[in-house]
Amino acid sequence: MKRTLFIVLGFSIALCTQAWAMTNSDPRTVPTTEQPNNPAYWQQHVDYKMDVNMDVKTFQYTGTQKLKYTNNSPESLTKVFYHLFFNAFQPGSEMDIRLQNIQDPDRRMVNNLGTKENPEYESRIAKLAPDEIGYLHATSLKQDGSEVDFNEEGTILVVNLNNPIAPGETVTFDMEFKGQVPVQIRRSGRNNKDGVALSMTQWYPKMAEYDFEGWHADPYIAREFHGVWGDFDVNITIDKSYLLGGTGVLQNANEIGYGYEDEGTKVKKHKGKTITWNFKAHDVHDFAWAADPEYIHDKLETPSGVTLHFLFKNDPEVVDNWKKIQPKTAELLEFYNKNIGPYPWEQYSVIQGGDGGMEYAMCTLITGGKKYGSLLGTTAHEFAHSWFQQLLGTNESEHPWMDEGFTTFISTLAENKISGDNKANPFENAYKGYQYIVNSGKEQPLTTHGDRYDINAAYSIAAYSKGCIFLSQLGYVIGQDKLMETLHKYYEDFKFKHPTPNDIKRTAEKVSGMELQWYLTDWTETTNTIDYGIKNVSEENGKTTVEMERIGLMPMPVDVMVFYNDGTMEYFYAPLRMMYGEKSNPFEVKRTVLPDWPWAFPTHNFTIDAATSDIKAIVIDPSGLMADIDRSNNTYQPE
Repeated sequence: MKRTLFIVLGFSIALCTQAWAMTNSDPRTVPTTEQPNNPAYWQQHVDYKMDVNMDVKTFQYTGTQKLKYTNNSPESLTKVFYHLFFNAFQPGSEMDIRLQNIQDPDRRMVNNLGTKENPEYESRIAKLAPDEIGYLHATSLKQDGSEVDFNEEGTILVVNLNNPIAPGETVTFDMEFKGQVPVQIRRSGRNNKDGVALSMTQWYPKMAEYDFEGWHADPYIAREFHGVWGDFDVNITIDKSYLLGGTGVLQNANEIGYGYEDEGTKVKKHKGKTITWNFKAHDVHDFAWAADPEYIHDKLETPSGVTLHFLFKNDPEVVDNWKKIQPKTAELLEFYNKNIGPYPWEQYSVIQGGDGGMEYAMCTLITGGKKYGSLLGTTAHEFAHSWFQQLLGTNESEHPWMDEGFTTFISTLAENKISGDNKANPFENAYKGYQYIVNSGKEQPLTTHGDRYDINAAYSIAAYSKGCIFLSQLGYVIGQDKLMETLHKYYEDFKFKHPTPNDIKRTAEKVSGMELQWYLTDWTETTNTIDYGIKNVSEENGKTTVEMERIGLMPMPVDVMVFYNDGTMEYFYAPLRMMYGEKSNPFEVKRTVLPDWPWAFPTHNFTIDAATSDIKAIVIDPSGLMADIDRSNNTYQPE
């Protein structure tokens, strides 16, 4: 029986690949602030000009920042907020205290003092010495040339303005700041476990986002981010032996060298002890970089015109895999271009650094490389974030499932194809993770703020697994072809914007013609579960009557496949009444569309024009794409 179901599942998943053949549009897209679901939509804009001097011996740096801030909101602003992320890496910070109190701390951030059976953990942040901590402080701040009052509160700088910023007004903030790069604990830091000198992420004073919900001045407690769209012009002065990569396009490549220069250009010998790198990035909401004196730099030009950069340590244990991953990254680019929409920037850099894998504008930082499969999987996931977060800029703190879940969905499909695995259900692990958290009793709704999950496992499974299933299961509801059309339209309508859960729901409604509020509500705002079963099968006058039951609270349309003894199959489909529509037939077998199943009715019957003795099995959801928490009652087989 499992073999038959496996074949059916493989066929339904394969339907997705037909949508993947869509042709690319022009990759040089033009940002717009128009938003189809909200005519009153607006978003703020920033222009950063920064000059930074890094001392590679002390890991301390100083900088100046000229920030032009445009208030596109309909309200006057009397204060603004900046993020000072590095202040989290100090004993007694919110990140440190949370780390000491959560049941299952991030293993990267703690020292394990106990045994495997009885683990005890010690916060690494709590043990940092003064020359190991991170800090980021504004030393002066002016608004349009006049000093303003500001107050540092943990990882947030609160600024009380001298003059309100009126709707439509642009003001200039001039800041001087200083920082110290912390010992590598989480994402940012110095001298990570791979020996990378500088992983410079969340390193600069970053203006907080202000939108229709108000200010998003969230303290940094180790989760995700939210930023304002804008342009960056960044000068980084550093020891000339260091090689850099990250966000933006290098403007003085022919001066810098290191393989960045135009072919045939003769690079001048650097004089002095330092050199200044100038990067510019347009239409991004973050800026990150990494630096090391032992980096190897490879460059790959792709057919779409995007240049891929690879920076990795000259370590014999990883070099071969970092070389091998380069053409696969080009394949990933092509896959995402076709299945979501064109990558809009000139370059993307895959950089060894950080503490695992983490996405940033136009780049990612990834540790390791000793295992090729892990390097491919991490690259596939982090690169996909260039679409789901860096281009479709959801609020990761409030809706991490839209960021991590959607990325998991598309990167899983990409890796499954590019690696040649061709699994019948590439999302199997996501469904297993979701099943685990449901059975544990620790599940919290997807509407939970990323910082407010009781345990890390609940956050991870919600964001990655349940968020992924939101899309894979949506394909079950509206059809795989309509799902892929939805992703394309979502990209076209919301690139360079801040979409919300309602936006992906409305996009799917417009593509499918169905009403889907019930799906968004139950899957994201509750912990209601799906459980449908075959309650009874009976025969009368040579015909078989099947009684199905809804056991869980969450409504769903129901697919039923009947397998006959002669090897044929027949598909019965019960649409959910409240979705007011039906999907096309996903299987190449005869389909009977049953009367709609209203949610309030606990049972639903249908009749098969065959005797029970002719039937081998009756199966609810043969694709396995419905997240039914108890599949033991999904199958009937005559004794």
